[in-house]
Amino acid sequence: MAIATAIGVLIAQQRRFTHLVRRRLNEQQHHTNLANQQRLHWELLSKAMEDPALAAVLDTHNGAIAPEKYRQFLFANALYTNALLSYRIGNVNRAELFGHLRGTVQNPVFREYWEATRTARASLAENSVEARVGRMLDGLIRDLDEADTDEWWVVGEPPE
Repeated sequence: MAIATAIGVLIAQQRRFTHLVRRRLNEQQHHTNLANQQRLHWELLSKAMEDPALAAVLDTHNGAIAPEKYRQFLFANALYTNALLSYRIGNVNRAELFGHLRGTVQNPVFREYWEATRTARASLAENSVEARVGRMLDGLIRDLDEADTDEWWVVGEPPE
């Protein structure tokens, strides 16, 4: 009886271990896929930044944004998606992302980009990582705009 119990425990542990290994491999594959997607995103944005004819394909503002400004917006998008990827794959935690973005939003071009893309962010699934980070950034910008200090690096509460 004791041997049968021991064998049952070993089988259960083996199944649990196999499940954990598969889960870890799936996470690693997911991170690899995200990184590959980010690299492709950067390559496409780079081409658009270099060639106004290609940038026109991405323009959802019907030419209302000057080409030079639009190339800046494409670069701002690349910076933001890079920060988002760093968070999604665990290179930075939420508080570190918050601190990085708190510095990023000091740039007026990035702020213009963020405002110009507000309607596009409205279509994100409410519970998606990108939507949650977007709301965090919106709150941070609001806090910075309402702050009574020029010391922007202390404004806002880093999320847990």
